Amino acid sequence: MIEHSSPISGIDVNKSYVATAGYDNKVILWDAESHTSLADVRHDHLANQCRFAPSGRLLATSGSDFSARIWTIPDLRLVTVLTDQKDDVEMTVISPDETMVATVSRDHHVRVYSIDGVLRYRMEGHQRDVLSVEWVADGRELVTTSDDSTVRRWDVQRGELLHTTDLGDVETDTVAVIDDGEVLVLGNDDGNLVIIEYDQTPRLVEAHGAGIKRVVFDREQQRLLSSSYDRTVRLWQWNPERRELELRITSDVPAEVWLRSCAKLDETRWAFGTFGTSYAVWDSATDTWDLAAVRPTHGVNAVARSDGATLTVGDAGIVSRAGEPVAYVGSCCNFLCPVGSRWVTGGQLGIVYDALSGAALHQHRSPLNCAATFPGADGNPRLVVGTYTGEGLVFRLDGERLEFEREVPLHDNAIKDVAVSAEVLFSVSATGSAGFHAIPDLTVIHHEESAHDRICNGAAVLHDGRFASVSRDLTLRIWSAQGERLAVVPTPHEHSIKCVTTDPTGRFVATGGYRGRVAVYDSGDGEAGDGEAGGTEQWVLNERVASAGVSSLCPGDEPGTVIAGSYDGRTYEIRASSR
Repeated sequence: MIEHSSPISGIDVNKSYVATAGYDNKVILWDAESHTSLADVRHDHLANQCRFAPSGRLLATSGSDFSARIWTIPDLRLVTVLTDQKDDVEMTVISPDETMVATVSRDHHVRVYSIDGVLRYRMEGHQRDVLSVEWVADGRELVTTSDDSTVRRWDVQRGELLHTTDLGDVETDTVAVIDDGEVLVLGNDDGNLVIIEYDQTPRLVEAHGAGIKRVVFDREQQRLLSSSYDRTVRLWQWNPERRELELRITSDVPAEVWLRSCAKLDETRWAFGTFGTSYAVWDSATDTWDLAAVRPTHGVNAVARSDGATLTVGDAGIVSRAGEPVAYVGSCCNFLCPVGSRWVTGGQLGIVYDALSGAALHQHRSPLNCAATFPGADGNPRLVVGTYTGEGLVFRLDGERLEFEREVPLHDNAIKDVAVSAEVLFSVSATGSAGFHAIPDLTVIHHEESAHDRICNGAAVLHDGRFASVSRDLTLRIWSAQGERLAVVPTPHEHSIKCVTTDPTGRFVATGGYRGRVAVYDSGDGEAGDGEAGGTEQWVLNERVASAGVSSLCPGDEPGTVIAGSYDGRTYEIRASSR
């Protein structure tokens, strides 16, 4: 049976087929009527999105292998590989007349190719990752959105920027086209829909309680669907005379659904990506969800050691000890963290769970990414949980009872990881920033806006109180507890670094990447460098340990050891020592 083994990040529909793109590198073609898989192909790295050509005879796919690919339908024969991108390709769309292809990438560029793969334009203007693109004006123009909080229009005939709309400090992932580009509707990270009429001031519609991940416009019925990390989808009626949106339906979303992607299936039904093996279907007429074809996947998102055993949790929300399930929390989880004698976890639903019992402890308005503990001024441990919306959630452990205490603003965007020394909480974010907060009151010591050139994914504390961070910019950076950058260390990784930890001594720094590779750095005796570290002379290990990406790392039980968790569902012990 052809199915996904990792979350489905992209989905599209034509009249006969559904296409899905997954974090298992697969692109799968499904029969839209029977919901059965027909064929699959692969990228060399994560498959991020997929989009049918207007005729339905071609499919464009986007990958973290820095390529976009064009395939024939229904045989999925490879036609063209577009390879000029220097970072992940987030979206690829074929022009209305099917003579051109546009791609957007995390390398900040917008590209236009001829359908046979010849690069026509590489267009500059966005200052950060470009996440979505659509054709407008009957194929003469493009619109793009980016993490730089702008939406831009481009002249495809001349390869030039036509217009920039500044959205303030709020990022947007997604745009829907109405009236062939005369009106655009965007969803932003504040949960607002943004209506843009060409060269006019944007109008905000309060729509969701958390960031909007996808908006899709149904031209036949003049309806817009918005999906949000507040775990709801909403269907809006577009009024073309007043140019306004009127809310029609709100639906709570099952835990298995990943709200990053959706597409119209037929008059009332919509297809959604999931954290499971197949896609889900929502019928707006009856407000019912069909997940009969969706089974759990077994990728590991977080790994930890507890009393000599390995704990794991992943997309299915199954907490396992030594490979045996001990709790099921029912949703994708991203971290495992000890606090006192208990363990906690959490993820996409924004719920903090007791990891070993599955009991829900606290509900937040947005997904949860990471956690760490530190001692409170009253002697009771504190747990801080990093959220998708930039807050740190602080909990107090009183005996066995974990009580929510307060929210602390740590970053303006998603907190990707946190690490704790004796006196400092170190945190990194999706904007590439790093924060240093004093323990126990969490007052700001220093905020480094450009700690990395790209998204920071991981943080760790070294044996001497210094901190380490890793990023999509392929560097390991070393920081003092006061926020001084001590070293920028090039890594052996060729694709994004996902995670970082140290061995039990805090000296050896292990980094894990999306290609299944672990590289280990000897951080030395803690003497400050001159701000740069050259070459790879202190890297003592560089091996591919897993067939899929390394999602998480934790210290092992012995000096020089770490444990790696992988999206292939397995864990691996890695040993390293100084040369």
